[in-house]
Amino acid sequence: MGIMGDSLDRAAQAAFTRPIPKSAGAQMRYLVKQEKTTAAVAALLGISRRTVERYVRDQIKNPKPALADRMAAEVRRRWQPLVRKRARDQAARQTGLVIETRARFGFTAAPGTTDDGRMRRITQHLPPEYAGRLLAAQDARASEADLQRIAAEGLQDVYFKDGGSRAQGLLVEFTDIDYIDVGL
Repeated sequence: MGIMGDSLDRAAQAAFTRPIPKSAGAQMRYLVKQEKTTAAVAALLGISRRTVERYVRDQIKNPKPALADRMAAEVRRRWQPLVRKRARDQAARQTGLVIETRARFGFTAAPGTTDDGRMRRITQHLPPEYAGRLLAAQDARASEADLQRIAAEGLQDVYFKDGGSRAQGLLVEFTDIDYIDVGL
């Protein structure tokens, strides 16, 4: 995915109540339990079915770094789905989310105003209205550009327009993202 989608995934992972399994064998057993067959896990990780079986039986204990990263990522993606869903639903309906970013913000505004883009570091709480739209778009597998557009609309309304109390004709451009961190 992109920088925005990855940040939303990390935010959901922060809601986990238990850590993921540590050992390679435990991670592989969890994946086999989720995927139902060793062949499915082998295809998922790009290794042989026999190698999966060896990890399950703890005959192999130390995977190569690339495989260890793939295994941990796949376990994280499937770990505690109900806890993740509950945290996302709460953010979409009640609490909203917090976006911390450093990006270039430019403006389209009335003539005579400064509209040149510049790097800004912003930490802003977005209300549930925007959190719900952002999370629903991610669930619908929206593109990275669409996720960034929704985040830009939220920052435009809440941060730059102060909820509609100023800068009525302002349109914000959200580009050149240095980093973005989302918290549920």
